[in-house]
Amino acid sequence: MRLGKGNIPGMLDKIANRLKNIDRLFIVIVVIPTIISVIYFGLLASNVYVSEAKFVVRSPEKSTPTGLGMLLKGAGFSNAGDEIHAAQDFLVSRDALTQLNRKDAFKTAFTRPQISTFDRFDPIGSDDSFESLFKYYKSRIRVDYETASSITTLTVRAYTPQDAQKINEQLLRMAEAMVNRLSARGREDLIQFAAAEVEGAKAKARDAALALSAFRNANGLVDPEKQAAIQLQMISKLQDELIGAKTQIQELREYAPQSSQLPVLATRVHSLEREIDLQSGRIAGDRKSLAASAAQYQRVAMESQFADRQLASAMSSLQEAENEARRKQAYVERIVEPNRPDAALEPKRLRGIGTTFLMCFIIWGVLVMLMAGIREHRA
Repeated sequence: MRLGKGNIPGMLDKIANRLKNIDRLFIVIVVIPTIISVIYFGLLASNVYVSEAKFVVRSPEKSTPTGLGMLLKGAGFSNAGDEIHAAQDFLVSRDALTQLNRKDAFKTAFTRPQISTFDRFDPIGSDDSFESLFKYYKSRIRVDYETASSITTLTVRAYTPQDAQKINEQLLRMAEAMVNRLSARGREDLIQFAAAEVEGAKAKARDAALALSAFRNANGLVDPEKQAAIQLQMISKLQDELIGAKTQIQELREYAPQSSQLPVLATRVHSLEREIDLQSGRIAGDRKSLAASAAQYQRVAMESQFADRQLASAMSSLQEAENEARRKQAYVERIVEPNRPDAALEPKRLRGIGTTFLMCFIIWGVLVMLMAGIREHRA
């Protein structure tokens, strides 16, 4: 059936009447947002290229959990928990952005004219401050940590494959340098503390040895206790001789009272008694005696022995600190290198349009039911 020229105005009137009957709320809530999403996802949204890298921070000191971590542990890997969290926090920090944005490298990568106005960092239309750039940076970088395997995934979103891979590689190198710096600092602090303890113990041992040497030189004694033992042996011998002399005198008085040896023996007894008193006085009895010197010597000698033990303990601690420092060495081990994407993974254009339509349709349906309920309540 052909349409004549006279039928065309009538058809246009019918179409206009049908459009008038369409729910305006549906147009505002569903149709217009869907059209906008079609325009954005179909024409305006820039292609986003995603580069991923996976790494672990390992150390010989600690063990790793189950799963892939157990496999890595069997190959010599182990988890260094503090360094892992430090690396994660660093990657999404202002310091990382400061290093990454030297000579405005990061800002240039995300302000190219070919990037959509809705997607690029636009300092002219927004706040041209570091905080604004940092917020934009956090929307481009993502760090995920798997507790079971201790693997950290670094994801970078950019608008060219080269930028995505380059930024990911730079961030990994920065994280490696930060972990190495923390590990080196921890080892240095541990060894420096132990070395300082050794130096202090050496000084105490040296002072104690000098004090002991000065005491020996001042008193002319090497060891008062040994000297006293020698003196006691000497006194014992003198006492034996004294007993022998007295015995001879007693025998002579009984059998030869007129013997000429009696005066000689009496003189010998007197000399032996005087010598015994003299030697006994050197052992104990006055301030210069061996007994008085022994107490001072014992104190000085104990201080020297204690200082030597402290030095030996400090040197042992230094050796343990060096071994502990080697065990505390932590470093980044890459599992997956930063890839250069060959296709844009975002945005999901059809899914974005479909999601927009579905959400708007649900909102429209809820509003229609609410309005119908209100009308029934009024009626």
